[in-house]
Amino acid sequence: MLAKSLVPQYLDAISFSGVDLSTLKRLGEFRGRQELFRQRSPEVLELLKQVAVIESAESSNRIEGVTAPHDRIEALVMRPTAPANRSEQEIAGYRDALNLIHESARDMAFSVNVVLQVHTVLYRFLSSGGGRWKMTSNEIVERNPDGSVHRIRFTPVSPVATPQAMEDLVAGYERAVDEQREQLVVVPLAVLDFLCIHPFTDGNGRMARLLSLLFLYHFDFEVGRYISLERVIEQSKETYYEALEASSKGWHEGHHDARPWMSYFWGVLLAAYKEFEDRVGDVRGAPGAKTALIEQAVRRRLRPFGIADIEAECPGVSRDMVRHVLRQMRARGEIEIRGRGRTAKWSRVSK
Repeated sequence: MLAKSLVPQYLDAISFSGVDLSTLKRLGEFRGRQELFRQRSPEVLELLKQVAVIESAESSNRIEGVTAPHDRIEALVMRPTAPANRSEQEIAGYRDALNLIHESARDMAFSVNVVLQVHTVLYRFLSSGGGRWKMTSNEIVERNPDGSVHRIRFTPVSPVATPQAMEDLVAGYERAVDEQREQLVVVPLAVLDFLCIHPFTDGNGRMARLLSLLFLYHFDFEVGRYISLERVIEQSKETYYEALEASSKGWHEGHHDARPWMSYFWGVLLAAYKEFEDRVGDVRGAPGAKTALIEQAVRRRLRPFGIADIEAECPGVSRDMVRHVLRQMRARGEIEIRGRGRTAKWSRVSK
């Protein structure tokens, strides 16, 4: 048994603190309110879906060092635009894999074939292709500025053992679901085991984020349709790596502590659900809510942005209102502008 976290004895030994139980309860309450928002704000949700797909394709690839100008990413995601280089090919592949899961998750039971299928879609525009397990070892390392290895963070499952490890992971997931284990324990543990197996030569991080979305859909946690979980992860990237490293220690022996990873995963979901309800609720809320919505969108921005970027994140808010709030934030010294006219870019002021 090579997948370690979903075996019954490991699941039986997991204990929950009062904070853990409170977190799980809050996430269940968020899930319970999803349908209410779907019924009340369908137009707003449609706009949020469009923004989330763009942000997810951008952030999940940027975590792996794959970048492209924002306007090119938007064109690739929202229109039938041909990718022009390798980075755009990787982004376009993520777009297609993401859309596949958004559209078909409920009909995609977790299986070895589904994992290989999603990886094939992820690499469909690249000559190397996807959908094959790794053939060589792929240690997870930290590198020095000159490219030399600083230290080995984790040694994944060997290539020869990978096919069986993936079979074991699927069997463990199915058994845990059949036994009605806590859903928000099963999901992060399945993702943790996938990352520790590291079954592909390339694309494991992106696949883990896609599978996270697939698993969450299986249990009706749909916030990833409207808020980019990948962006939330990118914004907490250092904590992501710290939690993953902490929970992978001792994994091969089955003595690992999955709590840091589970806590991080739950935190990502909580942040996404809070943002979801803020963004939908604020548009419909009291006077002053739209100002707060714009300010929140600006403060989430890590890179220079245009007025159109903020407009896209604030459905139901006029361009004049966006301009007004940006001027107020500029007067307070929170942001600055460079350039003029349509090419002008705003950025947050470091303090």
